[in-house]
Amino acid sequence: MADKNRSMEILYMDTHFVAVNKPAGLMVHRSRLVPRNTRFALQMVRDQVGCHVYPVHRLDKPTSGVLIFGLYPKAAGRLAQCFSDRQVTKLYLAVVRGWAPESGIIDKPLARYRDKKKRTNIIQPALTRFLRLGTIELPYPVNRYPTSRYSLILARPETGRLHQIRRHLHHISHPVIGDQPHGDGRHNRFFARTFGCSRLLLAAVRVVFDHPFTEAAITIDAPLDGRFCHVLNSFGWRAAASRHMVPPFFPLLT
Repeated sequence: MADKNRSMEILYMDTHFVAVNKPAGLMVHRSRLVPRNTRFALQMVRDQVGCHVYPVHRLDKPTSGVLIFGLYPKAAGRLAQCFSDRQVTKLYLAVVRGWAPESGIIDKPLARYRDKKKRTNIIQPALTRFLRLGTIELPYPVNRYPTSRYSLILARPETGRLHQIRRHLHHISHPVIGDQPHGDGRHNRFFARTFGCSRLLLAAVRVVFDHPFTEAAITIDAPLDGRFCHVLNSFGWRAAASRHMVPPFFPLLT
């Protein structure tokens, strides 16, 4: 669970936007789906910067990483349009079950549930590119196999559908560790027992865009939290995870 009483780490701020490092377990804003929640990233950032802030994009409650707000409605709308127009590069690190392919493109439309009365599903195009950064095989029989395999993935979603990366990786049989609806409960429990990590191992580590007002090239990076780092250290993946910071890496996901 996120420590909802602590300040949010500010990653970037100018006269138009503020970007924070959202901890896992914290919702972006109030939702009727989770009415009991009393603290939200929007509220915390507002109190921290001393003015109203406006969401630019979404980040799932269990996902950590870069979260951007506009400092006024027009700013939020302009950058949100950049997200919609696919002018923003988003990179995520994920630990998944199994040895994923070295790289790939997951081009699978996803259903968006909209109307409870009519039970209408809207099918939307969805595309995720990914690259495998590391693999490991542990001598622990989590299920019917004598060993357990995991991969470190760098994912770049080109669209922004609900739970897109989580659903896409589940689709190729490499669910994210810690994912409750889309993951594998046996491996989730293994990570909680063995590594003390029950969080979703998915983090938005980098966002890149051209500033909609100044046209400056903006890169915002979010460091991983202690639980995520503990898993990477245990698997010898810290150096591999740092590869997403190297600019020449970007052509591999285009």
